[in-house]
Amino acid sequence: MKSILLHIDHDKAMQARLQVALDMARATNGHITCLQAVSYEVFMPGDFYGSAIAAALPVIRENAENLRKTIETAMEHEGVPFDWRFEYGIASQRLIEASPLADIVILGPAETGTDGRGPSALVGDVVTRAPVPVLVVPEGMSSFDVGAPMLVAWNGSAEAAHALRAAVPLLACSCQVTLACVTEDPAKPGFDLPSTEGAKYLARHGITSEIVEIPRGEAKIADTLFSAAQMRECSLLVMGAYGHSRLTELVLGGVTRHMLSEPAMPVLLAH
Repeated sequence: MKSILLHIDHDKAMQARLQVALDMARATNGHITCLQAVSYEVFMPGDFYGSAIAAALPVIRENAENLRKTIETAMEHEGVPFDWRFEYGIASQRLIEASPLADIVILGPAETGTDGRGPSALVGDVVTRAPVPVLVVPEGMSSFDVGAPMLVAWNGSAEAAHALRAAVPLLACSCQVTLACVTEDPAKPGFDLPSTEGAKYLARHGITSEIVEIPRGEAKIADTLFSAAQMRECSLLVMGAYGHSRLTELVLGGVTRHMLSEPAMPVLLAH
């Protein structure tokens, strides 16, 4: 991952994903692009004369500049090359626009000003519209070990294959890669790609993997996968995102929604 696009904001997971980005950049000799987007659209409804925007502008600008100074000061002592992009506009749109020449986008699981109890609309937009994988980093992460075991959630779908392919640069650093399949009702229709095909793909890239089948059980699939990853002391969980339409996932639930609501570790997603 040579080109890392890092979302900068005031949310609770900011320091966690900054540390993960730094560790990843050091391990891969990568470069971090810090993208800070500020939007005033939240003040638009009902503000016919612009008074709310006029009053908020100085505070917004000061807070944004203070955050930039804090992060830049911290990064100057890390020995990792980086640059800073400040943009006006909706964060998801600016990240998507900047993503075509990035190898990965790093986001937090919750947006500033939310209670963090549900999946982030920002993450959903970027995952489904950006042409690169998205790494979601939860609050509390103090490091990211690219040499640690990693787990790939495999269900044979095109999205799972996309995620596997996108994660190859990180999986190549791991000491142990596991392809985990949560077994469903055999009467349900399956997908075209068995886990053995995923293992063969990794082998062509020089990556040895273990295939594990996990009974469905009573727990949610997201919890089952996190448990399997934690048992193996994994630093990363890789999975395909939004196998159904995103609207269906948001209304009915879905593994992606549950996975992003309370991620237990960094999750790499691709659609």
